[in-house]
Amino acid sequence: MTSDKVGREMAEGGEPGSGLKGFVREFLGGPGLFNPIAGDGSKRAFWRVRVPKSDTSYIAMENAPVDEFLKRENAAYLSIGRHLRRKGLPVPEIYCFDLDHGWFVMEDFGDVSLQTACLQTQERLPLYRSVVEILLRQQTRGAEDFDTAWTCQTERYDREVMRRYEVDYFKEAFLGTYLGLKKEQPALERSFEHLIEESSKAEGPFFLHRDFQSRNIMIAGGRIGILDWQGGRLGPLAYDLASLLLDPYVQLRDWEKEKVYRTYLQGLRRSRPQHVASFEKSFPYLAVQRNLQILGAFSFLSRVRGKTYFENYIPAAMESLQSLLEDLQDKSLSSLRDLVRSLSEVDSAR
Repeated sequence: MTSDKVGREMAEGGEPGSGLKGFVREFLGGPGLFNPIAGDGSKRAFWRVRVPKSDTSYIAMENAPVDEFLKRENAAYLSIGRHLRRKGLPVPEIYCFDLDHGWFVMEDFGDVSLQTACLQTQERLPLYRSVVEILLRQQTRGAEDFDTAWTCQTERYDREVMRRYEVDYFKEAFLGTYLGLKKEQPALERSFEHLIEESSKAEGPFFLHRDFQSRNIMIAGGRIGILDWQGGRLGPLAYDLASLLLDPYVQLRDWEKEKVYRTYLQGLRRSRPQHVASFEKSFPYLAVQRNLQILGAFSFLSRVRGKTYFENYIPAAMESLQSLLEDLQDKSLSSLRDLVRSLSEVDSAR
């Protein structure tokens, strides 16, 4: 929901329909000025609604529930958002909603994302230290009283998610659709099975956002806000931190990643020391899982959804995947490491 998206695409449809306009007007008690906000990977549309002759603004969202998944997604957006808010976490307040139409009016956290803020300063680490503090609170407090019935995809980050939505996504969207390679490569299966096995050993459950990256983190007047929580579920600690560090939109330098990782680890040692060993062991495997998901998503969005600007981030995602696999030096991942190495060599030779 930020104005800094690559390509600066306007929300689909430009002006909202009369139904949403009427819904917002009823909430405001009068007319509002609608400005579309750039879209990203989802089909949802957003507008900043300004109250005439006032500095007050709100965010209106429309996610038409045209199928069962989108109905569940809207319900998850509402239930999980309210839950996180009750736990004192910095997510926007939802003022009113209509699930039958997929309409929401909520608090406006401004138009400066962590991505934008990082592009405007060389002093990025103070921002990340604050974000990491919020992440730890979100993971622990968010898990308290969390009802898995709220989730829209799976109740937990588990083997099904790792296989179907990450490994297979990588094979089908990246290897198959994007690169034109055979998506089924038997030599890779041993690597994938080992990766899933090691990743599934991570301790939990904690609250897992699953898309914890710079475009979903807002910076407004020194205040940090978190967006796009509808994919939340229970899961391990390391995944969301990996999402933050691997984020191709910012592309943290290696030494910055190490600093942020150490900052998180210090906080974990203070709050949940019993989970430190499991976190450290599982982090590199969950980071690889997240990296596979990123490559699958960027390939799908660029080639299937026609959002070609996502293709710009594939080289950085490939570089981070190769780095993770080289650093891990797990012999059981050799087939995957060899594939990624060969793809990188081909790309650099172009």
